[in-house]
Parts: sequence; C-alpha cells; structure tokens
Amino acid sequence: MEGFGWILSIILGAIAGWIAEKIMKSDHGLLLNIILGIVGALLGNWLARAIFGTTAGGAIGQLVIAVIGACILIALGRLIRRNT
Repeated sequence: MEGFGWILSIILGAIAGWIAEKIMKSDHGLLLNIILGIVGALLGNWLARAIFGTTAGGAIGQLVIAVIGACILIALGRLIRRNT
C-alpha cells in the first residue's frame, strides 16, 4: 500500500482481510485479517505490476488489489493444508 501511512494501511488491511474472509467463506480473527490484507496488498501489487505493468491508485484501488491478494493467500493456505 504505497503512499499510505501505517494507520491507514492497518485499517485498509483489516477491511480487505474481512472482505476476503467473507468472499472465501473462512473464519479468521481481526489480527489475521489485518495480516492477510496487508500481505495481500503486497502480493496484489506485485502481481498487478508483473501482469499489467502498473497498479491501481487511490484507497479504493488499493483496497480492491488487497482483497484480490488476500483471496489468493487464503486459497494458497487451503491448498497447502489440504496437501499436508
């Protein structure tokens, strides 16, 4: 979440993690939602830059990118747990 302060990053991370949790029908706590949202934003931005050469701007764009990244992380977590 480039250009955002820590407080806004935590808030957007929590919202993104919560939205991803609802989309993927999982059940996580607030702390894990924040972590999923922030790490999801990093993953989503990396993927967007790799595929499109740019990323979404603004808080809403970053929220969408973070939700997509968090959904990918939840799916990867399920895949890893299923295979172990």
